[in-house]
Amino acid sequence: MRVLAAMSGGVDSAVAAARAVDAGHEVVGVHLALSAKPGTLRTGSRGCCTVEDSHDARRAADMLGIPFYVWDFAERFTEEVVETFVGEYAAGRTPNPCVTCNEKIKFEALLDKAIALGFDAVCTGHYARLSVVDGVPELRRSADEDKDQSYVLASLTPEQLRHSLFPLGGSVKSEVRAEAAERGLAVAQKPDSHDICFIPDGDTRKFLDDRLGEQPGELVDAETGAVLGRHTGVHGFTVGQRKGLGIEAPAPDGRPRYVLALEPKSGTVQVGSAERLAVRRIEADRPIWPAERPPAGPTECHVQVRAHGGIAPAVAEAVGAGVAIDLREPLTGVAPGQVAVLYRADPGGDVVLGSAKIASTA
Repeated sequence: MRVLAAMSGGVDSAVAAARAVDAGHEVVGVHLALSAKPGTLRTGSRGCCTVEDSHDARRAADMLGIPFYVWDFAERFTEEVVETFVGEYAAGRTPNPCVTCNEKIKFEALLDKAIALGFDAVCTGHYARLSVVDGVPELRRSADEDKDQSYVLASLTPEQLRHSLFPLGGSVKSEVRAEAAERGLAVAQKPDSHDICFIPDGDTRKFLDDRLGEQPGELVDAETGAVLGRHTGVHGFTVGQRKGLGIEAPAPDGRPRYVLALEPKSGTVQVGSAERLAVRRIEADRPIWPAERPPAGPTECHVQVRAHGGIAPAVAEAVGAGVAIDLREPLTGVAPGQVAVLYRADPGGDVVLGSAKIASTA
């Protein structure tokens, strides 16, 4: 096949591209310039898609003997990922920008351009497994449980999955680093990127404050209605948050308080005890089904609500244009805006059944 290898400048995408070459594909490397400030440099494991990363990607491509290009997707990244991120927080929701980036940039904008140029597939360094069963793409967890990225890929459509390659799905990270060293790739020991790539200093609240400004409101006890403090914007909070609430006095029972709900129109942040965080039902919309149709009737499954953790057995059912998910075990820290990914409830529990964006919880 003609394969476009998305090369971020890290060890994973470099080894993925190398394996695509070894498999006999005609491979071309491409680095996506996503930063609106191309002079930005990486600081350790913070930040990505920087000038330094593009240089590392080019060196890896040279080692592999494949053509290499840099494509400027900064404007679309800003519109589709950064502005969506800010808008979701302003609306009191908690988005996952990596899910949005994979959906809108790497497997929509990039894949669309690749297909238009005559490529058959896009290859990335994601840790996930992909197979085709009876003509239907099947996305599965990777062999490396700690690095598994099937969650952030679960929003891809069946057509996008048909044109995707994930060569690292059967490997663990230590094997990938060892292979990179054996191949002489300079990125073999390069630190992985952490946090949100477009907030390299890790200060999400400041990033949002700079864009949304102060929007004062009150912190209110969800049980009594008592005002416990004031804040400068609901965008500075997420459901389940305990620290940095700015509560002026301890609760009568002396126990910690957590963010339970955000009301952007009134500017109210509801807080309460840990017990009130428990969620037993999730209503989600915008479902995507890799099998191209929802499961018939109530379906036993496992649901995951965060990229790492937040997993529970559940029963899911397609209802109208959405999905109703009843949890067998309660989860905490579940917020509107997060993505609920459903996995098959077989012994392995690693096959993605579908995904949807969380609209409400109970």
